[in-house]
Amino acid sequence: MFLNELNDAQKAPVLHKDGPLMVIAGAGSGKTRVLTYRIAHLMNQGVDSFNILALTFTNKAAREMKKRIADIVGNSEAKNLWMGTFHSVFARLLRFDGDKLGFPSNFTIYDTQDSQRLISSIIREMSLDKDIYKYKQIQQRISSYKNSLITVKAYFQNPELQEADAMAKRPRMGEIYNEYVERCFKAGAMDFDDLLLRTNELLTRFPEVLMKYQERFKYILVDEYQDTNHSQYLIVRALADRYQNICVVGDDAQSIYSFRGANISNILNFQRDYDDVSVYRLEQNYRSTKNIVGAANSVIAKNKNQLEKVVWTSNDHGGKIKVHRSPTDAEEGRYVASSIFEHKMQHQLPNGAFAVLYRTNSQSRSIEDALRKRDIAYRIYGGLSFYQRKEIKDVLAYLRLIVNPADEEALKRVINFPARGIGQTTMDRLTVAANQRGIPIFDMIGQLEQHPNGINAGTRRKLEDFVTMIRSFQIMNQQADAFTLSEHVARKTGLLQEFKKDGTPEGITRMENIEELLNGIKDFVEGQKELADAKGDLTEFLEDVALATDMDKEVGDEDRVALMTIHLAKGLEFPYVYIVGMEEDLFPSAMSMNTRSELEEERRLFYVALTRAEKQAFLTYTQNRYRWGKLIDAEPSRFLEEIDEEYLEYITPVENYRFKPLLDGDIFGEVDKSRLRQRKPVPGKPPTSHKPNQEQLRKLRRIKPQLGEPSAADPALATLETGSLVDHSRFGRGEVLKIEGVGSDRKAEIRFEQGNVKKLLLRFAKLKVLKS
Repeated sequence: MFLNELNDAQKAPVLHKDGPLMVIAGAGSGKTRVLTYRIAHLMNQGVDSFNILALTFTNKAAREMKKRIADIVGNSEAKNLWMGTFHSVFARLLRFDGDKLGFPSNFTIYDTQDSQRLISSIIREMSLDKDIYKYKQIQQRISSYKNSLITVKAYFQNPELQEADAMAKRPRMGEIYNEYVERCFKAGAMDFDDLLLRTNELLTRFPEVLMKYQERFKYILVDEYQDTNHSQYLIVRALADRYQNICVVGDDAQSIYSFRGANISNILNFQRDYDDVSVYRLEQNYRSTKNIVGAANSVIAKNKNQLEKVVWTSNDHGGKIKVHRSPTDAEEGRYVASSIFEHKMQHQLPNGAFAVLYRTNSQSRSIEDALRKRDIAYRIYGGLSFYQRKEIKDVLAYLRLIVNPADEEALKRVINFPARGIGQTTMDRLTVAANQRGIPIFDMIGQLEQHPNGINAGTRRKLEDFVTMIRSFQIMNQQADAFTLSEHVARKTGLLQEFKKDGTPEGITRMENIEELLNGIKDFVEGQKELADAKGDLTEFLEDVALATDMDKEVGDEDRVALMTIHLAKGLEFPYVYIVGMEEDLFPSAMSMNTRSELEEERRLFYVALTRAEKQAFLTYTQNRYRWGKLIDAEPSRFLEEIDEEYLEYITPVENYRFKPLLDGDIFGEVDKSRLRQRKPVPGKPPTSHKPNQEQLRKLRRIKPQLGEPSAADPALATLETGSLVDHSRFGRGEVLKIEGVGSDRKAEIRFEQGNVKKLLLRFAKLKVLKS
């Protein structure tokens, strides 16, 4: 009997048949199993499968639950269940009864791109300034209106909304909204937000329809109830109002989607919405060790607004959570890659046992670079690999063109981005003319005076300006390093301004990614200083990055380390989890600390990240992080301090706070020692010596060196000889082939495990000598 697989806490809500109930399910406590077995038990108790409605947040969750139920009660009965995501279930409902609102049963569902294209057309037809009325921002605003149940009529009845749009220099926002709704209706189409808005409209305006579905859905179950928005909440409330056999499952400590409109008060206030609510708590965590559970509990306890529960586990204590401090984000990436490599070797683990979680997508760059250099396969989840993102490819195309103007793919990608008024027809003519003469398109543009090919004077001037700009970059490339040139290119071409103009979350993310690319180039240039024969120029960087993009082309389901944002990790679990970037203004995010509710959501996000780990969690932060190529001092995240010390192990010592003077000491001039009063020694106490003793000197030497200076080398490097085995933070393990030079010019030629041979200056080299 399947009920025997449940513990007592899980069995209680499964056996509860009638009336409202709330299951507060801690991380790793088996909530999916409870939902699944509750549905199966209801069916075994004689409830018709047609009378059960189960709502989930992902199609994957719905499929898994349906499969488990089919294994228990049979496939034919499981097929009768109304089970799926909110959008899929309500789309099905609207297919049956949407005609009452004037929609055909075969209405089209517009995705985000369809909506944005339509809005873009409306803005163009209304002759509005597209730099003020940005179609993506308009689409997001309309989406938020619909999820807040602000219809066109409600908008025009709300002077505050109209005034806010007028202040944002978008006084015709209401007209665009109205036209968009009219055009969708005329096309027989609904967007994703309409599936909720129109369902609310249908159930409100047609009581007979509401009564039909109330009678149909006598038992309603909702997964992840803490992630429901206001529109979803009202639909569920209306459908459950008659029989009130509603079961909601969720964890307020894992509510992390307010940016999508999720309202945590839905679960916090559930007991106020229904009479005689039965509350069940799933508090036993089956996933994680005692140390991980204890640490997560100590953090989430700092939140004021939460439901009472005490998550516990009978699992082993496990290792303490390891906290690692790195000098820079590049070193952070190298630490993560080295740690994964060591655990793989020591315990014979697959890559799939590891996950690296970060707050923002741009943080993946340094992790990717480090894993690639360690030859560890990885996969980016929920997004493109860093070097495959459009904005990164745009910058790299400009850089490729500087090194090789004959690179026609790079030229075609950027010649009209940002827009310069060089259209496809012009490019077609140039391509034909260049092919006829057997020369690159770039050279063809330089010969337009002799061969105009039907290109008018205005367009010719734009083409010539583009070529002049690229040639100026080529001249700069002869002297500047890769970072200085790349930063200049990003600004001069207008790429930064283009993405800065786009104020949407996507636009901000693109800006962050370009910043991170520049940070990576800066780190590369600094690293090249170790190499005896390296210049740190653009050609070397593009050669290095080509390895990354080649690796990204690998496809398939091979065993790989998972890289993803914390939001995407919700619902997943891994034996070993690395949470990187544990710094103020990064995690918690600088954009999410304006109110207590925002900060509490960031804390819940950290709780989610920590509870993904089964055996071991690692928290990493840096002392300095590159921002636009400049090293910025980083401060450890407050969340590190919020974890009880008993659960932590610091791999690197905690750095004591050091006051940074706000004034320049030079403005006070030299001290006139002749005017100093001599202090008389206290009787019986020897005078204090201001000269540091040996212990103090040792402490002083442990203060971190300034970045850019050579780091202290391994003393064993002085005795390095041919055949010595060494380990390098970037290149891995290797064997010394040759030693040459003397003193500060001493160099070592080393063959590393990947087969590449490097010549390193020993005074700069970050080498560790291994015992052979």
